Order: sequence, then structure tokens, then C-alpha cells
Amino acid sequence: MEHALKIIASHKRALIIDITFVLAITFLPSLSHLLAVPLYRLEPMRMLLVLALPFTSRGNAYLLALILPLASFLTSGHPYPAKAVLMTGELLVNVWLFWWLMRRFSRPLGAMLGAITFSKLGYYLAKLALIQLAVLGPPLISTPLWIQGLLAIVFSLYIFIVYSRFISEPPESAVKPI
Repeated sequence: MEHALKIIASHKRALIIDITFVLAITFLPSLSHLLAVPLYRLEPMRMLLVLALPFTSRGNAYLLALILPLASFLTSGHPYPAKAVLMTGELLVNVWLFWWLMRRFSRPLGAMLGAITFSKLGYYLAKLALIQLAVLGPPLISTPLWIQGLLAIVFSLYIFIVYSRFISEPPESAVKPI
């Protein structure tokens, strides 16, 4: 019975996180227009995914990586379909790399920094290919690299602090193979 209650609580937490983050992504374009600030430069999808990682299962993190770009596209038309697919791939690789690096080295700061760096590298290589094939138009890099680097450091520090202070070990579902 106690095990069943833990499972229900875990699913309830995941559902609350998912609904909250989908609503945040849904209203982000309106908020961006209202404030006249390009909030997309703050990588809101990655930010929400990174916020959720320590508090949800690996499977739910993958689900968020799939749902966030789709929800954004369906509610605002952005990102465009080809870019939404690219972003989905980048977020999925980010989640996979984070857990893979955590299993290998158990260093949250390095795992997140490495995951962001290599998923971005894959994103830009794929985007370059799509630009060359005329599926996407330029520019290759729309958010300045210094902003992306700063965000990668901030997101990695968040993961480091959360794991250092609040989580002694990653959730069991995070370290078991799928």
C-alpha cells in the first residue's frame, strides 16, 4: 500500500509539473509581446526542462522535451515546424546526455554543462544542414553565444545546487535503463 501511495504521489507531482510548464510555454509569447522583451532568448523550454529534471522521472523529462515545443507550436505557431522538430531533438538529447553523464560521473554540474553543450552542438549542426537544404532560412545563430553560454552556466549551477543541497541521489527511475 505504501508503495502504491508513492507511485500515485510521483504521478501527481509529474502531472502538476507538466501542466504548469505547458501553460507557461503557452502564455510565453503573449507575455513576451506584452513586455516587448524577446523572452525566447532565455531558452524557456530548456529552462523549464532543467527546472523539472531533479523533481521528476526520466520518462517524464522525455515527455516534457516532446510536449513543450509541440505545445508552443500549437498555441502560437512558433517555433516553425522544422525548428520545432530540431528543438525537440535538442531537448531529448539534452535529457539523455544529462542522465548518461550522471550515471557515468555522478557530477551534476559537469553533467548538465556537458549535456547542454553537446546538445547545442548537435542542434547547430542539424540546423546548418537544414539551412543548406533550404528547409530553414538563416541565421544559424539567433541568440548571441554569450547569452547561451551564460544560461548554460546558470542552468548547470541550479542543477548543482539542487543536487548538492536537496537530493542525495537521483531518482531510481533516472538511473535505471529504459
